[in-house]
Amino acid sequence: MMRVIPIASGKGGVGKSLVAANLGVAFAQAGQRVVLVDLDLGASNLHLVLGHHSPQMGIGTFLNNIKSDFTEVITDTDVRGLRFIPGDTEIPGTANLRVSQLKALVKRLLALSGDTDILILDLGAGTHQSILDFFLLSGQGIVVSAPAVTAVLNAYVFLKNAVFRLMFTCCPKGSEARAYLEKTRKDGSGPQNLYVPKIVPEIQAIDRESYDKFMTHLERLHPRLIMNMVEEPKDADVAMKIRRSCEEYLDLKIDHLGVIYRDSVQDIALASRLPITLYKPQSILSQGIYRIADKILESDEDSFAPGDKEIEESFQEAGMEAEIDFDSKMEYVEDLLHSGALTQGDLIETVKSQQYEIAKLKKENNFIKLKLNHAMQQGFRV
Repeated sequence: MMRVIPIASGKGGVGKSLVAANLGVAFAQAGQRVVLVDLDLGASNLHLVLGHHSPQMGIGTFLNNIKSDFTEVITDTDVRGLRFIPGDTEIPGTANLRVSQLKALVKRLLALSGDTDILILDLGAGTHQSILDFFLLSGQGIVVSAPAVTAVLNAYVFLKNAVFRLMFTCCPKGSEARAYLEKTRKDGSGPQNLYVPKIVPEIQAIDRESYDKFMTHLERLHPRLIMNMVEEPKDADVAMKIRRSCEEYLDLKIDHLGVIYRDSVQDIALASRLPITLYKPQSILSQGIYRIADKILESDEDSFAPGDKEIEESFQEAGMEAEIDFDSKMEYVEDLLHSGALTQGDLIETVKSQQYEIAKLKKENNFIKLKLNHAMQQGFRV
């Protein structure tokens, strides 16, 4: 049975494509038959992470003629067992799929199950309807975030939109539940301003059939989180904010797959047109990828429904891994200093750069706080 792994993010710039490409390599190296699909339509760049030249054909080619042979857009890679379906930045409109295009594409992708063990979908950033639909193809989609305040906020917003997208699809047109949802949206108190624990009892009271359908699908939805671009162990702690918000406001349980440290060697790997797992498999970043890949392969997709104990353990384990990786990272820096490969001047410049980034994040954090305070004040007035 083919395992479908959609990989999403609430915003761009958090390393989603890096995670997707390198997980594809790790799975293939573990003997899995993998197809990696660039569904970041309109901003496709996954081929750069893989080291491919600009593709001649891609998803856009198929979407322009959905009756064409889909296998023509599937290409082999230099990694045995890993195939690749490029996106398309050249054909306008591919980011906004029509329903017929979406259905045709999903049908072709799922038909790959005959010779594919793992299908990885690198989705676009944001909460466009088609992105949410691709994410909901699997109950175990992955959300990639970074420790920055905006990245964490957007990761939660993405999951919230996914839950409400699921709710709308489970409440068909003409049903009392759909009428209720449409009314609340028109009244200005729609799903974006409501929480699942508040809105679900209303649906249960007026439309039991839609309620049962939604709850069945929600119970199968167990997204997994990866915290990327971590600088130090305490950065991993922000994952708890996403977890608490999901449990309190969405009735949604999320599992923590682990953390990946920021590593400047990734820029070198990208310039060398190689995934970092191939360029430097022993790097801290690569080891984080391999560890996450092992967790996914060890999990049972059919019966994977973590309880509170398993979820708590996954977050505790991620915290311990963050500490271990940080120690390894510091040992690596010391080795570079002692060998002369890294001078004190290089280290000073690195620290200055990080201080600059920290200053930017503080300004960003203050701006978000101001917006939240303003929103709360507006809410109290209402």
